[in-house]
Amino acid sequence: MLYDRLKAYRESDYYGFHMPGHKRNENKFPIGLPYGIDITEIEGFDDLHHAAGILKSAEERASTLYKAEESHFLVNGSTVGILSAILGVTERGDKILVARNCHKSVYHAIYMNELEPIYIYPKYEKDLQINGEISCKEIEQILDKEKDIKAVVIVSPTYDGVVSDVENIAKTVHKHDIPLIVDEAHGAHFGFHKKFPKNANEKGADIVIHSVHKTLPAMTQTALIHLNGNRVNRESIGNYLHMLQSSSPSYVLMASIDYCMDILEKSGESLFDEYVEEIEQLRQELEELKHLHIIRTENFDISKFIISVKDTNMTSGELSRILLEKYHLQMEMTAGTYVLAMTTVGDTKEGLQRLKKAMFEIDEELKSEKKVGEDLELPHLPLIYKSAEVLKKAQKSGLSYVKWEEAEGKVAGEYAYVYPPGIPFLVPGEKITKEAVRCLKRYEELQFTIEGIAVEKHIGVWKNG
Repeated sequence: MLYDRLKAYRESDYYGFHMPGHKRNENKFPIGLPYGIDITEIEGFDDLHHAAGILKSAEERASTLYKAEESHFLVNGSTVGILSAILGVTERGDKILVARNCHKSVYHAIYMNELEPIYIYPKYEKDLQINGEISCKEIEQILDKEKDIKAVVIVSPTYDGVVSDVENIAKTVHKHDIPLIVDEAHGAHFGFHKKFPKNANEKGADIVIHSVHKTLPAMTQTALIHLNGNRVNRESIGNYLHMLQSSSPSYVLMASIDYCMDILEKSGESLFDEYVEEIEQLRQELEELKHLHIIRTENFDISKFIISVKDTNMTSGELSRILLEKYHLQMEMTAGTYVLAMTTVGDTKEGLQRLKKAMFEIDEELKSEKKVGEDLELPHLPLIYKSAEVLKKAQKSGLSYVKWEEAEGKVAGEYAYVYPPGIPFLVPGEKITKEAVRCLKRYEELQFTIEGIAVEKHIGVWKNG
C-alpha cells in the first residue's frame, strides 16, 4: 500500500535535496501536518501521469473494487474527471445531451469546447420540492430526434440522493453508439452494500466519476475516474487528465485514496453492515416526528437525510441556524424547503443520536402551518429556461450589467448558482425569462448567497442579446 511505503520512507534516513520546501521536517515545523509523507516523484514512488509501479497497482485495485475496466486517481476532485471526460469524447462545436441539474464543471467543459448543449430536465417532485430522476424515455426521444449528439451526461445520484435508472439509460444511449458519462460523485459508496444501488460501472456506463472524499474515508479533493468499453477514446481522456490535473500530484492525497481502497477491500462489508443498521434505525425513529419530516423518493440513496420544513412555521434557513448555533450540528446544505444531513461510514453513534435528539426537541416547538409551502416555495426551475445562443458567443462581445428586474428577455452572460449544490440555475447563453428573474429574487429573499454573478443584484448580459 502506498501509505505504508510513505511511512517507511519517513522513518528511513533518506534525505532529500528536492521539493517540497518543508523537506519533511516535522520537528522544525511541528504543526501536525503530514510533512513526513509529503514527497514528490522520487525513485520507487512512481508518477501518477505515467503510472507503472505502485500507483499503477493502486489504480488497478480501485478498478477491481469498482468493477471498472480502467481507473485513475484524481487529486483535483471530480471536477477534473468531468472536464477530461467531456473534452475527451467531443470535438469543438459538437452537440451534447446534458441533464440540466449537472454540476457547474459540466458547463465549464461545454464552455471550453464550445459545445452545443441540449438539456434534459429531471422530473420535478412538486410535493417533495426536489428534482427527481432523469427519464430514460425522454432521453430516447431526444436521441431519436437529434441524430448528431456525441455524448450523454447525467448526474446520479443527485446532491439530494435521487438515483436515476442508469442501466436502462445506458442501454438506450448505446443503441445510438455514443458514450454515457455518469457523474456519480455522490455515489462512491454505491455497490458496497445491498441497501445501496450498484455503481454505474456495473450498470453499463462508459465513463463514471466518483468523489471518494464525499462519502468514503478519504481526504478532500480525492476522486476516481473509471473508463469502460470501446465507445470512448481513452488516450484522449488521458491526455486531458495530463493537461488539467496538477503536474505535482499530492502523495498525501493519493495515499488517502489507496488507504480508502484498502479499507473497502479488507473490511468494507463489516463497516457498511454496521453503518446501514445505524442509519436505518435512525430513519425509522425520525418517522415519529410530528411536524418536520424526512422525505425520500422511490429510488433514493438512504445515506441522505432530507429534513423538510414544508407545512411548518419554520424556514429551512431557520432550522439550519438552530441546528448549528444551538446544537453545533453543521448540515451539508440548506435548500428552499429542507436541509440536507449527509451521513457516511465515518459517522459515530453519538453523532447520529445528537441529530435525533435535536430533531425531536425542535419538532416539539413547531406548529403545522401552510406558510412555508405556499409563500416560500421555490419556483419550478426546470420550466423557466429557454436555450439561447451557444455558450461562448454570449461572452465574446463583452457584458453589460443590468438589474435583475431589467434582465428579462436578455441573454445571460454569466452563471448564477447557490453552492452547495453548485448546479447553475442560469447559464451563459440562456435567455432570461420572467421566471428566472423571480428565481433570483426568491433566492435572495431566502437569504441564499448567489454565486457566479460579479455585481450584487445585477446580472451580466450579452450586449447583443
